[in-house]
Amino acid sequence: MLSSQRIRIGRPTIHDVASAAGVSVSTVSKALNGNGRMADETRARIKYLAKEIGFRPNALARGLVFNRSFTIGLLTNDTYGRFTLPVMAGVSEALVDKGVSVFLCAIDDDPVLGRIHVDAMLDKQVDGIIATGKRIDRALPVDLAGLPVPIVYVFTKGSASSVTLTSDDAQGASLATRWLLDLGRKRLVHVTGPEDFASVRERSTAFRTHAGADAGVLYGVWSEAWGHAAVARLWEREEEKPDGIFCGNDQIARGVIDALRERGVRVPEDVSVIGFDNWEIMADQSRPLLTSVDMNLKELGKEAGRMVLALTEGKLIEPGLRKLPCRLAIRQSCGGGSVADAQNVEGHHAQ
Repeated sequence: MLSSQRIRIGRPTIHDVASAAGVSVSTVSKALNGNGRMADETRARIKYLAKEIGFRPNALARGLVFNRSFTIGLLTNDTYGRFTLPVMAGVSEALVDKGVSVFLCAIDDDPVLGRIHVDAMLDKQVDGIIATGKRIDRALPVDLAGLPVPIVYVFTKGSASSVTLTSDDAQGASLATRWLLDLGRKRLVHVTGPEDFASVRERSTAFRTHAGADAGVLYGVWSEAWGHAAVARLWEREEEKPDGIFCGNDQIARGVIDALRERGVRVPEDVSVIGFDNWEIMADQSRPLLTSVDMNLKELGKEAGRMVLALTEGKLIEPGLRKLPCRLAIRQSCGGGSVADAQNVEGHHAQ
């Protein structure tokens, strides 16, 4: 026997919410959109009932009301995702409660593909674009100047009139170097990547500021093989061997630790080692577990999300480069505990 109760087909509408709350459709619209004058209790009750019956506002209609699409584009040439994925996680976390969606477009280093994705974003009427890359001193292979939407840059070069976010490389290097000195290490060496990277130059300068103007800096490539080769070079020299090695990234640090182990040099008893990036796939698999400078990529993403949202809302933000502080994750390669007990050392150690 068929039930006499009417069965609804399809998703609940704003009229259902109005009926359940005993108010007009316009009152429901104002309550859910956060405008109009009404008692806080009434607004809260309408929102609760809307959630209870499973009402989801129509995104297109909402966009027409606010003249926004509530979407942000994330454009990147970091196809490996080492920097972009944590940044995107932060962007999404900052915007999810605002009803804003983020979609990712990877462009490699292809200017044609970059233009296609930018045009697609504009066709979708994104409210803004976050451009992110692999290094702060290189621009993406597509010109974003003059676009009709706000642009925020993260880890890639922007124009002088843009808002650009990056980690504070000098502060992070200072954290690492001071930590080694505080451990009593006296003969420090910095093994890092190519000297033509702005981040490499900033870190090496900060390293020598604390370790001494004559402290050794070895430039190379971003690989474990280079870390291994750098140790061979250091141990072939006649002079006294280092007792603290600060590496430009975690891959180099892994190579350094492996090469030291092959020579019977104990880490951290004989030599303390610090990496840079705090890339968990590297730091947690290193033996011993690797102490590393964390660039706070997720927090960078959150800040980028907050800024692009503010710009879409017409708020004024001073253009220029903003550097967010790093932290130091202490693990066994500097005498710390297990990864579960890793200490987080903040920026005050860089002073």
